[in-house]
Amino acid sequence: MKKNLIALLGLAGFIVMADNWVVSPLLPAISQNLNIDIAKAGLLISAYMIPFGIFQVIFGPLADRYGKKQVITFSMIAFTIATGLCAFGSSLTSLALFRALTGLFAASVMPISLALIGDVFPLQERQGAIGSFMGISFLGQGLSMAIGGTIAFFLNWRGVFAAYSVFSLIPTILLLKNYKSLPSDKNPNSKLLAPYKKLLATSESLLTYFIVLLEGIFIVGSFSYIGSYIAQTYHFNFFYIGLIMTGFGIMTVIGGRLSGKLSQKVGARTVLTFGLLFAALADFILYSLGTNLILLILGVALLGLGFIFTHSTLLTRATEFAQKARGAAMSLVAFCFMGGGGVGTAIGSRLIATFGLLQLFIIYGVALVITLCLSFVFIRGHVVGIKTSK
Repeated sequence: MKKNLIALLGLAGFIVMADNWVVSPLLPAISQNLNIDIAKAGLLISAYMIPFGIFQVIFGPLADRYGKKQVITFSMIAFTIATGLCAFGSSLTSLALFRALTGLFAASVMPISLALIGDVFPLQERQGAIGSFMGISFLGQGLSMAIGGTIAFFLNWRGVFAAYSVFSLIPTILLLKNYKSLPSDKNPNSKLLAPYKKLLATSESLLTYFIVLLEGIFIVGSFSYIGSYIAQTYHFNFFYIGLIMTGFGIMTVIGGRLSGKLSQKVGARTVLTFGLLFAALADFILYSLGTNLILLILGVALLGLGFIFTHSTLLTRATEFAQKARGAAMSLVAFCFMGGGGVGTAIGSRLIATFGLLQLFIIYGVALVITLCLSFVFIRGHVVGIKTSK
């Protein structure tokens, strides 16, 4: 049952993370087809990301109160429908509305899946389970450009959304088929804001969320511009860029399976240290040796390994903060991580405009080393669970 749960939730995460990144390479085709300029077409990314970020912190308490399997199943049904509607967007307004609905329901999948894993897996098995789930999910992110580019090449941009809607039917049907066997813990007393106040009122959890925020800023911020760096340096098309960036996703899968075993052998603190070191080293490789294709691929892969070691450790720690409000705890992690990724991407654009694309990687690499140093101060000892109202 446990392995099937990871595969099921991982497949849902794969589809959602692939959909999350697919619009960027499609913007030129969308702008041409709808007869709008690129700047206006870029609003489609904001239309998705804003509700995606906001509803991260709303779905957690809803899942705690009404049941995690209930909320995630409903969300996947709605996500599938909204993704399919995107294929029929006839104007910027209608397409933006459909993308906003897609982002709204996509926001539930990652935090609720992680909360479900926290409910099912004991602490000693949890990091490995979380790592496997995150690895499968972020493989979708790594493959999204190649998948989207290939479908758009042979069909068109509408075909990408139609295909993703069909793909998302698979985890949706599996959720419905296995619905009765999924755990259904509920906390009728769960409130929208109260769990977050408790989570942020304790230094152990607050400082952990701060490191998650920094992780999102500098790791996701670095990942966001690797495709642009490859295009600028090698002039590859989106398909080849997607294949190279798949190295990130592949290493998250491999690293996810390793992280739990390593944590048991050498300790979570050591795994976190290796994660941030690998991510920093990846940025340094991209900065100084990225013109060598083999070393470029190594850097991309190392960033994926560093990410999964770091994130699976922090997520496992966060699952113990509020056992009766895991949905809220995971939503706050997702909010900090994705919000940090958005901030890191925005800061990165300013850094690139000021210093150039290549300098972004050395700046973020140094920032990751600083984050590692901060983690030794902020992430210490065992987690002390936060008591929630019965």
